[in-house]
Amino acid sequence: MEPVLCYESRNTSCQKIIYPLPIRITLYVILGITVIVTVCGNLLVILSISYFKQLHTPTNYLIASLAVSDLLLGLLVMFPSMIRCVETCWYFGEVFCNIYMSSDVMLCTASILNLSFISLDRHYAVCQPLLYRRKITVNVVLVMILLTWSISALIGFGMIFLKVNILGIEEFYYNHIACEGRCVLFQSGLSSTVSSVLSFYIPGIIMLGVYLKIFLVAQKQLRSIHNAKTLNKSQTKATKTLAIIMGAFLSFWTPFFVCNIIDPFVSYTIPSTVFETLVWVGYMNSTVNPLIYAFFYSWFRKAFQLFFSGSIFLADISDTTLFAE
Repeated sequence: MEPVLCYESRNTSCQKIIYPLPIRITLYVILGITVIVTVCGNLLVILSISYFKQLHTPTNYLIASLAVSDLLLGLLVMFPSMIRCVETCWYFGEVFCNIYMSSDVMLCTASILNLSFISLDRHYAVCQPLLYRRKITVNVVLVMILLTWSISALIGFGMIFLKVNILGIEEFYYNHIACEGRCVLFQSGLSSTVSSVLSFYIPGIIMLGVYLKIFLVAQKQLRSIHNAKTLNKSQTKATKTLAIIMGAFLSFWTPFFVCNIIDPFVSYTIPSTVFETLVWVGYMNSTVNPLIYAFFYSWFRKAFQLFFSGSIFLADISDTTLFAE
């Protein structure tokens, strides 16, 4: 692989690595399919919940918000990231680089905050079913969604545009890291630790605790003859499915966040290819979520069939029953 410059006519240009053509084509095919599946799968989740009236529930509004964050990740982050990874240079300018990095942080944070509120929704549904409809209303869920996106945008865009991520290491960054054609989220030790703890570790630990409590309560209910007769099976299945979604999120993103905290304290010696790989493993969580819905939710499979059969274009079928109450 022969190193050249991203911008041959500029002295401040980054080095470019030219991969052999077969490798470039293979990477474009694999990553391109991943982006397409991510965008189309999450778009289908959003359209299904929006179109079918039976799916207009507080839980599904939170799922739709999660799907929006995954969809935007595919469009605003994964697509330009694919080009940057294969071409090894950033050709979209500094402004879009800042938007790209801000969107990356914002959408990752939005995903875990959506999952946090989903765990709260499931906690009331299983642990306090008699209070659920009174506590978790549509208005309450809309407030949750507003908080999710407001906090995420503040963290993502605030960190990048105010340059909080390089606070205290500006000289090192501009002398050794920054160059034309590079667009990477570089963080100081303090920045990487605080952002990782706030955006990932604390919410992740809280969600694990909430779902453990939900699991224990559900098991206790199942052992009770009286409660076993009245237990809402759809609520139990929804809780298990959303727990799997949360588990997938933690599994896909944990390796990256571990490296993100360690890297500044080992003098940034973790190879960039390792970071790129771990970031894409995290991104693929947004690809997997719709597949989890398709596997576990019969309403998603039925909605999928109705969309792709063209039935929704022939008549108003928004009142179609997708599952039994």
